Amino acid sequence: MQTFWNRRRHQTRQFAVIGLGRFGRAVCSTLRSMGCEVLAADREEHLVLSASEEKVADHAIQLDSTDPGALKEAGILEFETVIVAIGNYIQESVVTTLNLKEGNVPYIIAKASTDIHGRLLEKVGATRVVYPEKQMGEHLARSLVRPNIIERLELDPENSIVEVRVPEAFVGKSIVDLKLRNEYGVSVIAVGRQGSHFEINPNPTMPLEAGMIMWVIGSNQSLNRIMDLGQ
Repeated sequence: MQTFWNRRRHQTRQFAVIGLGRFGRAVCSTLRSMGCEVLAADREEHLVLSASEEKVADHAIQLDSTDPGALKEAGILEFETVIVAIGNYIQESVVTTLNLKEGNVPYIIAKASTDIHGRLLEKVGATRVVYPEKQMGEHLARSLVRPNIIERLELDPENSIVEVRVPEAFVGKSIVDLKLRNEYGVSVIAVGRQGSHFEINPNPTMPLEAGMIMWVIGSNQSLNRIMDLGQ
């Protein structure tokens, strides 16, 4: 196994995913759909067999990721990026992340189930910690309060880019008319319609139409203000 992955390393982008629950399987299948090669691993035999049968990864192996020797033998320590998708077993998640760090894996992404879990992962060497359940809950809450928002990309804790349907109150008005930049401190970076061409840096005097989509960048506080304005 290690020889295979060493031979292929320079030919394509490769990732190892440890943990084959719903999150891990989703990461594997999405990476594969994007043309990457994926080695998946889990300690549970039935999850490995299921992943193999459904071809969510190029290879799926059974191993105990808390054993550094098993990680080395499987060739996982040779990967540049490893995703630790173990969220519900904190000890296993933390020890696995520590093993990868001590094995000199350059980039380790680890799933956390709580803030304390996340801080532990950072302390033992995770390059990046993700909170999928928390992020999904936040997304659901925002969609309930502000249904015009289609997608939100957080640049940092204070600033975001949002994809938003043009509110009814904005229809027929231009970006200049709405004074979004001067009075609200946000910028419209693209305008278009779903499934068609988007105009980047749109003409600020162009009237907005019903059914249009806007991409807007700014502080979260300012974005919330304009979303409230449009309701």
